[in-house]
Amino acid sequence: MWWPCGWEAVGVAYQPSRSVAGSSLPPLSRPQLAEARRVRAVELFGDGVSNAEIARAVGVCAESVRHWLRVWEQGGASALRRRAATGRPPKLDDAQVEAVRAALEQGAQAHDFEADLWTLERVGVVVTRTTDVVLSRASVWRLLTGRLGWSLQRARAAGGRAGRVGDRPLDRARGRALCTGASYRVQ
Repeated sequence: MWWPCGWEAVGVAYQPSRSVAGSSLPPLSRPQLAEARRVRAVELFGDGVSNAEIARAVGVCAESVRHWLRVWEQGGASALRRRAATGRPPKLDDAQVEAVRAALEQGAQAHDFEADLWTLERVGVVVTRTTDVVLSRASVWRLLTGRLGWSLQRARAAGGRAGRVGDRPLDRARGRALCTGASYRVQ
């Protein structure tokens, strides 16, 4: 069983865990559930329920309930909403990422590299040529694995055994290239 909150401005309904709910609705994510708890607590406060009872009902301590009520009284329902993640904005916008994706999908040889394998350095060169943005090796890694969804591929020597990538030996236990010799292929 779940309780609709009637807070259309907030856009959240409180839903207990799936095991309690027995519902076919998908469970809320952790941030959505936290926001729903805050909204439900304020609703119960409006119904005259004590802080201790509200805390028990939504599964938090009474101090959290008092804090949420202060926030709600000062800023209204919008003050209880989740905040967007903070941090440094990405160096590449979505259009630049798509331009890099298109360039990488052409293959390494299309960009005048000898072998058709991608290394972090090679991808960094293509990013710079395509967008005029210089990325560190760590940023190139995050671009490949996070925003582009590429994964590290195991290089194979003749005979199908893991061998060497360039001059870098492979870590055979993990099947990955060590240091800068990591190679990527389009999935």
